[in-house]
Amino acid sequence: MINPQNPLIIQSNSTILLEVNNALFTEARNAISLFAHLDKSPEYIHTYSITPLSLWNAASLGLTPDLVVERLTQFSKYPVPANVIDDIRELMGRFGKLILESAPEGLVLRSTDAVLLHHLILHPKLKSMVIRQLDPERVLISSENRGYIKQVLIGIGFPAHDLAGYVDGEPFSIHLRQKTRSGAEFSVREYQRQATESFMGSPDSPGGSGVVVLPCGAGKTIVGIYAMSLLQRRTLILVTNITAAHQWKREILDKTDLAEEDIGEYSGESKQIRPVTLATYQILTYRKKKIDPFIHYEIFNKENWGLVIYDEVHLLPAPVFKFTADLQARRRLGLTATLIREDGHEEDVFTLIGPKKFDVPWKDLERQGWIATARCIEIRVDLPAAEKMHYLTLTPKKQIRLAYENPLKLKVVREILQKHSGEQVLIIGQYLTQLEQFSSEFNIPIITGATPNKVRDQLYNEFREGRIKTLVLSKVGNFAIDLPDANVAIQISGSFGSRQEEAQRLGRILRPKKKGEQATFYSVVTRESKEIDFAMKRQLFLTEQGYSYEIEYREF
Repeated sequence: MINPQNPLIIQSNSTILLEVNNALFTEARNAISLFAHLDKSPEYIHTYSITPLSLWNAASLGLTPDLVVERLTQFSKYPVPANVIDDIRELMGRFGKLILESAPEGLVLRSTDAVLLHHLILHPKLKSMVIRQLDPERVLISSENRGYIKQVLIGIGFPAHDLAGYVDGEPFSIHLRQKTRSGAEFSVREYQRQATESFMGSPDSPGGSGVVVLPCGAGKTIVGIYAMSLLQRRTLILVTNITAAHQWKREILDKTDLAEEDIGEYSGESKQIRPVTLATYQILTYRKKKIDPFIHYEIFNKENWGLVIYDEVHLLPAPVFKFTADLQARRRLGLTATLIREDGHEEDVFTLIGPKKFDVPWKDLERQGWIATARCIEIRVDLPAAEKMHYLTLTPKKQIRLAYENPLKLKVVREILQKHSGEQVLIIGQYLTQLEQFSSEFNIPIITGATPNKVRDQLYNEFREGRIKTLVLSKVGNFAIDLPDANVAIQISGSFGSRQEEAQRLGRILRPKKKGEQATFYSVVTRESKEIDFAMKRQLFLTEQGYSYEIEYREF
């Protein structure tokens, strides 16, 4: 049936075209975002792709092939191509065909399709993991290979549904406060409760491992703390840096009945193992030489952990996936604002941490007042006349650097700072020489990776208290900074086309403001350069969340 009023065109290569200026745009976008990835978002037509991983994630959330086809049909102008329907049914049908479960004999890989199982266990990468065949539908595998077998199976297109359960871990009493230490009323928000309960699971849909996706500023830490209180077990929390560790500790002390001595910090500065232990990714991946073992790996076995929390799981360093493959008997909770990984490890997050258990559109929480209303503005500026010709003579790598460090960006930022005088502003960038120049030009404190942690904490505190109104931040400002009153971010350079970074940087200013002020996110880019291409790619994730970018031009 043809319906020209609908906003979607589904193509036979499993891509979806979505008309932006259509009355059903928002409804259709929300429907397809559960099972398709946004690839391009120019002004009038957005392009999505349906991939095996996007369908398997949808299946893990409980969506059926029939529901996916129904949503496509509901919003499509033309009949959905038959081969796309067949692919959806085939790929989603694979999720759950193979099940990992515990049996009296040990860890078992089971399938009701005996022929499929017979052929799979002959695969060169699977052969060595099989101990013996128990019957036509079950094979016994070593419990140590629980993570690795899942990696192999998803690699050959048959993701396993892991129902093998978890060790309980050592009990440890953790209770939420009804009032924070500072005396404010505290309760878990409804969406935080739903997210945690989705992770915990139910008799019909067992949980215990998976990823919760929530916008920056929406209280992902509370989801982790609530999970701890429900499980009542010793917990290992892995974080991106010391600043994040300190923030988690502050939140745990503020929102639970735990005492200071219950919480340990395992980092370059301290090596405490306590019932609740905060460890940095950096210390876990530390080794003296590239060929040496990771000397702090033992932290995973130091305690009988009942829960391992991965903060900012989209930033999980690749070596930690190896550790996580060994941790499959522990409950694992990943927290993130975006499952996008620029290194292509999305499949490892799916198999080793767990499937996406909960997701909510950023704009939904904005409408409900849980995150700040945000306006995104891209300001385009030319290179100085003298640099334009020079730009053309450079190698691509040097062209990118010159475009990012365009000296006219200083004038644009001066304008923005004057416009937002008295507001809480973050200037975020990639290149240290550029950041130092901005810090010096505007007499603003700067925080980089080289800034001592004590100095960082002091500057962040002064910013929170309003004694400092503006900070210049390097990539350390991309994540794990709790600056609730920051309401303006100015991006002057970035990690090429990183969608993940764009989301994190906007996230720095999304915490709800006391007076309900709007957040404003500026991105200053150089015209007629590769930076424009990167900017369009960077904006993809936020476009999918419902944000649009206003484009402005500056001439000097």
